[in-house]
Amino acid sequence: MINKRKNRDFHHISPVWNLFSNLFAGVFSFLCVFPFLFLIIVSFTDEKSLAVNGYQIIPKKWSFDGYKYVFQSGDALLRAYGVTILVTILGTLLSLIMISMYAYAISRKSFKFRNFFSFLAFFTMLFNGGLVPTYIVVTRLLGMKDTIWALILPLALNAFYILILRTFFNTGVPDAIIESGKIDGAGEFGTFIRLVLPLSLPGLATIGLFSTLGYWNDWFNALLYIDDPNLVPLQSMLMRIETSMQFILANTQSSINIGTQSMPQDTARMAMVVLATGPIVFAYPFFQRYFIQGLTIGAVKE
Repeated sequence: MINKRKNRDFHHISPVWNLFSNLFAGVFSFLCVFPFLFLIIVSFTDEKSLAVNGYQIIPKKWSFDGYKYVFQSGDALLRAYGVTILVTILGTLLSLIMISMYAYAISRKSFKFRNFFSFLAFFTMLFNGGLVPTYIVVTRLLGMKDTIWALILPLALNAFYILILRTFFNTGVPDAIIESGKIDGAGEFGTFIRLVLPLSLPGLATIGLFSTLGYWNDWFNALLYIDDPNLVPLQSMLMRIETSMQFILANTQSSINIGTQSMPQDTARMAMVVLATGPIVFAYPFFQRYFIQGLTIGAVKE
């Protein structure tokens, strides 16, 4: 009897529990996705129908008024999309280059000042110069006011991402690989490019996804440093549309004269959320495989 239990497959579960676990995973996944799907439905709902019937999974009347209101800005919205895409691509590439090189340097035990630079990165997570000194450095010292670099450089080097990638290099890249590169005559930079980076795709993809999300959702730097309408990113553009909508609604005494009675308030807000999050949501599946590997690397020690 004992031998039969020992020979039983430890990972085997009964069909009932297998069905239950699959159903649970399916329901949980649906609950995670449903809010975004419901948000899309509301964005296509007629404003009057929404006011009378409330939020419904199947609206009684569909409408594109929310998207029409947002797209009234015309070329400005498309230009904001272009600025955001450019900032996200350049910023993510620059972040990966800077963070990976910094993390690799402090991960090497042979680097004499690794403890000092590790502390320097960690210290910036606890203390910073404040908003006013940062603004003075970016605008006066570096002269990046109303330039695309004001949207890229302030977010390029993240101390938390450096520490994550340093841990990945320590646990995911064997020292024997680096030693083999040195035996073959490769220098530190050649070893880093040819051996370390190809083995670090999960970690790089994880940091790249975090950086991409940070650049795509950033609006605060544009609020501080950008006055040129040609350099306004998407999030800042949508925020300005929302602010102008609230201003009109709050300061209009006669809604008949300006037409705010038919203004798609709630549906326009939902449309802005869809336009802001849609592209980055569709980009996530391309990072998913590496993202999961990057999060779980080093979780199990031999």
